[in-house]
Amino acid sequence: MKAPFIGISRHRISIDGEGVTTLAAFHGCPLRCKYCLNAQCFDNEERFPSYSPEELYQKVGIDNLYFIATGGGVCFGGGEPLLRVDFIKAFRQLCGQDWKLTIETSLNVPAQHVEAIATIADDFIIDIKDTNPAIYHAYTGRNNALVMDNLSRLIQLKGTDHITIRIPLIPNYNTAADCDLSEQLIRQMGITHFDRFEYVIRETKPHLPECL
Repeated sequence: MKAPFIGISRHRISIDGEGVTTLAAFHGCPLRCKYCLNAQCFDNEERFPSYSPEELYQKVGIDNLYFIATGGGVCFGGGEPLLRVDFIKAFRQLCGQDWKLTIETSLNVPAQHVEAIATIADDFIIDIKDTNPAIYHAYTGRNNALVMDNLSRLIQLKGTDHITIRIPLIPNYNTAADCDLSEQLIRQMGITHFDRFEYVIRETKPHLPECL
């Protein structure tokens, strides 16, 4: 079992959860966001290194002491990590419970993927974009009905304490009032952890470096 990765970024602090983390970003995504931060996840996957769970475990294990000492671990992002549930499950078997596993996801994946990973990962960071279906479709090219269904499903399976919702202010697509409405709706679902921020649009898209 191997998967292509667009980048591995070490020594991240207070970005992907508690402690020191390493971000492992998978290739591939179901969305086509207009301001995609990692557009290289749509390039030919042969451009990027592929690792098995065992190979990735060996590579990121260089920071084991940081993970243990700070309560950190590995954050799987992308792209869309929930397209690679079997990989993540195999990785968990290798690292055990010593490392915290965080999933950074859009939740726009089949429901069975969410069900399969809910008890495997420790924390989830959900990039919700916007709860308004029209805004979501205009920005991502996809419908968000599945996202909201999967969020409800994840809450039932995981509870709310381990879920953080990212709500971006997206220039030309939503407003601060839209963001407020999204937060209000999601708070009604029991979520209390939010990350509100504004996209900064650049002429060139940043590339996640391969740091190992």
